[in-house]
Amino acid sequence: MNDQSGLAQTTVDSKENLREPSEPERIRTGILGLDDILSGGLPKGHLYLVEGDPGTGKTTLALQFLLEGIRLGESVIYVTLSESRRELEEVARSHGWSAESLQIYEMVPPEDDLSPEAQYTVFHPSEVELADTITSILQQVDATKPQRVVFDSLSELRMLARDPLRYRRQILALKRHFAGRSCTVMLLDDRTAEGSHDLQLQSIAHGVIMMQSLERDFGIKRRRVEVRKLRGSSFREGYHDYTIETGGIFIYPRLIAAEHKPGFVRKNVPSGLSQLDALFGGGIDTGTSTLFIGPAGCGKSTVALQYAVASARRGEKAVIFTFDEAFATLVERSKGLGMDATDFLANRSLEILQIDPAEVAPGEFVARVRELVDKEKLRVLVIDSMNGFLNAMPHEQFLAMQLHEVLAYLGQQGVATILTMAQHGFIGAMQTPVDVSYLADSVLLFRYFEFAGEVRQALSVIKKRSGPHERSIRELRFQSGGISVGEPLKEFKGVLTGVPSFVGNLSMENSPAS
Repeated sequence: MNDQSGLAQTTVDSKENLREPSEPERIRTGILGLDDILSGGLPKGHLYLVEGDPGTGKTTLALQFLLEGIRLGESVIYVTLSESRRELEEVARSHGWSAESLQIYEMVPPEDDLSPEAQYTVFHPSEVELADTITSILQQVDATKPQRVVFDSLSELRMLARDPLRYRRQILALKRHFAGRSCTVMLLDDRTAEGSHDLQLQSIAHGVIMMQSLERDFGIKRRRVEVRKLRGSSFREGYHDYTIETGGIFIYPRLIAAEHKPGFVRKNVPSGLSQLDALFGGGIDTGTSTLFIGPAGCGKSTVALQYAVASARRGEKAVIFTFDEAFATLVERSKGLGMDATDFLANRSLEILQIDPAEVAPGEFVARVRELVDKEKLRVLVIDSMNGFLNAMPHEQFLAMQLHEVLAYLGQQGVATILTMAQHGFIGAMQTPVDVSYLADSVLLFRYFEFAGEVRQALSVIKKRSGPHERSIRELRFQSGGISVGEPLKEFKGVLTGVPSFVGNLSMENSPAS
């Protein structure tokens, strides 16, 4: 009994002696998205490894890292063992950067000197030692006393060492040399040398950043970055999409909805059509997602546009991301239905953004949505359609996870989100390319049905989590004057099958919506 009491007291004392963990001093990398992932930047004074195949943007990232140091008044140096000064300066100019203040120490022979003497370099002759190379580099680095250093690339040193043990010892010596000098070192590795895919270097580095390029059968490559390791520091795990554009690397941190919970007052979002609102028991609600689902051409996009225009008419920000329909076509169709959006587009209370799924990464799309919410107070968002969004995803199985985070985030921000999805087929049995109905708070079903020698449209709310809704089926009509939603189709049976039976009065036969 006494032993147990002593153990309990020791546990209490241990808990009392625990201190709040202190975050290390961090330095910004110059890439906002990367600093976000790293919880503010890289811990200062350590050695980091940036790995990636050729073309993934390692050199661009390193240049941004050093130029950010110059902007902050720090001394920096770029040690290049593979690219010449001229090549690095060309990379900087291509992004609109000035490399005048950037110190570059190149250990490559002049490109126009092909004499035998010039070919005696640190790379190929076996009698040249790796230690001599490291010593030469460190002498140059120590002379400038930099606060940020980049080594590009380690593949040259690895080939020169020829022996993995010798290579590891030299990298350890390099790490010890910079320890305590308040110097942050970034090592670039293009993984081209034989045996470069081991974990030796990753175990030495304080942090590891992996840059990947994924091939797609059509469209641009999808690039993503992962912080594989960061000792003693918090960071955001997982893969994050990024793009390489004029101006540098732009990283789009993976959205985590749980980090955004400001709260909002739930209220109805009217469509401007009283009978459509009646179907939803008063209208769709802020902070909810609504799925418009049905066959192609049945009016999903047009009804979604009605909600967006009604929002803009109230002075609220509305945005339509269209994956399938051209901007001009959508605008012309809105005019023909009495929803002229010209003024709203001019004052930007309504925006129609055409998205090419072959050219936009999912992370970039989510970043655009976040910017609209954070900076422009977005109230109504339309994604038209989920079929196009699905095509933007290189791996179909991750669509639901990505969509769940986006919808949860938008819901927490009080945004009313409308998604459209086209089903395969027109009348009878329908097939859905991917089932996301369980993610939506409300579902509005569109159907074609035959009556009196005509093909007509009907719609019905089959799900609403945020409150009661009508169980009826109403006819949907598009006329030159606008959209109209009729009274419940009580005179028909089997409307959703596409071929209903008339069970009402004969006087009703020619006008189901009357």
